[in-house]
Amino acid sequence: MTVRSPEPRWLTIYRLLRWDKPAGRLILMIPALWAVVLAAQGAPPLPLVGVIVVGTLATSAAGCVANDLWDRDIDPQVERTSQRPLAARSLSIQTGVVVGAIALLCAAGLALYLNPLSFWLCGAAVPFILLYPGAKRVFPVPQLVLALAWGFAVLISWAAVTGSLTQATGWLWGAVLLWTLGFDTVYAMSDREDDAKIGIYSSALFFGRYAAMAVGVFFLGTAGLLAELAVQLTLHWSFWLTWAIALLGWLWQTWQLQRPDLPRPLYGQIFSQNVIIGFILLIGMIAGSLLMG
Repeated sequence: MTVRSPEPRWLTIYRLLRWDKPAGRLILMIPALWAVVLAAQGAPPLPLVGVIVVGTLATSAAGCVANDLWDRDIDPQVERTSQRPLAARSLSIQTGVVVGAIALLCAAGLALYLNPLSFWLCGAAVPFILLYPGAKRVFPVPQLVLALAWGFAVLISWAAVTGSLTQATGWLWGAVLLWTLGFDTVYAMSDREDDAKIGIYSSALFFGRYAAMAVGVFFLGTAGLLAELAVQLTLHWSFWLTWAIALLGWLWQTWQLQRPDLPRPLYGQIFSQNVIIGFILLIGMIAGSLLMG
């Protein structure tokens, strides 16, 4: 049964797509922008950048709807998600399916702009995007499935520029994998009590009292792989300045997570800080690529 909502229907759909919470949309866009900038040596074609930006928004929207359809009976039991439109029954399941399908079709239409390798990589990403919410029910570390989905943003964008994948692509893919495991474990830490009560899995529960340490290891691994990538691509020292800022930010976040009395909202703040860190690194990648040599 759909509950009549006092807000306009378009605004409810807007919230279903999670466009009212830009941090989660931007943090998917960042790895794609990293890849397109580095593959194009700092000067990617602007039309391609536009396709990638809109494509990540559409893909993220489809993923959010899929997540909420999977979790429509679980989300009401979690404080952070109880007011999502499908959880609160502000929208019907049928509306959710239609909106999700439209978002996925928009992403597919944009993929037609890309070369064949990128197009098929887009297709390979779809199962990870749609099945991630189900992984929380059967897989001890579902954040790994999300990280693999995030990693496709690197592969698709890099291939869109060069038509191939290289060893450097692999280093960036690995960095994004570890970064995603880090920031999404932080995100999951705020829901530990609710998830344990409901009986669903998360990396925060899997690592238990070592969750903060695991996040630190993931972030240090991210920094290490980005450093190796920068050496391989001979990026200008300007990148290393932003790399140092990112490393200090991740060390600070890891230290914060060690506090036993950390209030719930701070987990969300640390997650959002990673958006800022991601864009700082993007600036360094642009400068480091344009000024190298």
